[in-house]
Amino acid sequence: MILAAPLLDAGPLTFNTTLIVELVAFLLMLGFLTYVPLPFLGIPKPVFPWIISVAEARQREITAQLDAARKEREEADARLKDAEAKLAEARRTAQTVIDGASKSAEQLRQELRQKAEDESKRTIEAARKEIEVERDKAMQSVRSEVAGMVITATEKVIGVSLDARQHQRLIEEAIEEVASGDGRS
Repeated sequence: MILAAPLLDAGPLTFNTTLIVELVAFLLMLGFLTYVPLPFLGIPKPVFPWIISVAEARQREITAQLDAARKEREEADARLKDAEAKLAEARRTAQTVIDGASKSAEQLRQELRQKAEDESKRTIEAARKEIEVERDKAMQSVRSEVAGMVITATEKVIGVSLDARQHQRLIEEAIEEVASGDGRS
């Protein structure tokens, strides 16, 4: 029983026969996989070299795919830059068109404003001329009425009718007095 006690107290660093058997089995398996081909399983050469060649082939395939992806990304980046350049050019063109339209609109606005001012000046000038014509008509009408009143008043005051030349002279004097605002001669 004394011999069983150390085996029962085995810890992680305890050296026993199970460890030796497992170690020998591992080394035999390692030798077998390193040197023996398994063609009946589809493995034409020893397992480890075959695994390494498969892994290397996979690595080459992945590297090729990464290179292809890198090239595609570079092409995509180039297309993106080209598209961004075209977009920027389109924006510049659009801004130029907008600026041109704004300038045209401003010019049209100025022309319309100028036409409106010219039309306003013509209308005011026409109104002034019309007012002047109406004033002249009114003055002529007033002169005629004043002349009639002067003739009537003169005939009543002096009791005699005057000739056309005297009438004209008296009318002119009366109109001048009325126009000067005196009412006196």
